[in-house]
Amino acid sequence: MATKSLKNIFLSASIPFKDKERHEKYFDTADTIAIRDSVIALASVVLPTHKLIWGGHPSITPIIYYVIERLKLEIKDHVLLYQSRFFEHTFPVDNNKFDNVVLTDNLGKKEESIHLMREQMFKDNEFAAAVFIGGMEGIEEEFEMFKQFHPKAILLPIASTGAAAKIVYEEMLTEEFKNERLEKDYGYMSLFQNLLVEKL
Repeated sequence: MATKSLKNIFLSASIPFKDKERHEKYFDTADTIAIRDSVIALASVVLPTHKLIWGGHPSITPIIYYVIERLKLEIKDHVLLYQSRFFEHTFPVDNNKFDNVVLTDNLGKKEESIHLMREQMFKDNEFAAAVFIGGMEGIEEEFEMFKQFHPKAILLPIASTGAAAKIVYEEMLTEEFKNERLEKDYGYMSLFQNLLVEKL
């Protein structure tokens, strides 16, 4: 399939971890197995025919690389990874496996640098959809920002993965995008095929 025909899908995901700076609401409901399963399913369903773009969270990047290797896809045609130079000293080694990483400026402060990265990611690309899986406060922030830049895109917060995705689904998602399958369906391959790929 020609690269120009691929549609961009934004992935906002992470596996929550306990930290004194993070609210318990994220890891109290997080389903780590569901998060991993859903990221694998999303990448498996989407990558052969579309492009996945994400902010390079270290708990997610290795999972996506695993799927790319399994499917034997050309990395540069099917994924695009964004990272802020603020975290350059702690970049996961998996970043080295991707030859198309966009590095955004380090503004000296964590929140400002992350905001710049997200803003550039949303400005640089036209997105057909966004998927939100697990995660912490960054998921909620990306949900709000993404809607501003891409108001017509499909929004899929996978509430069954718990954590921030569950909060986004229950408290931030408009009724038009709500679907019981996002809450209760753990058959992620068919869920993404039906609710995402078939609607693109």
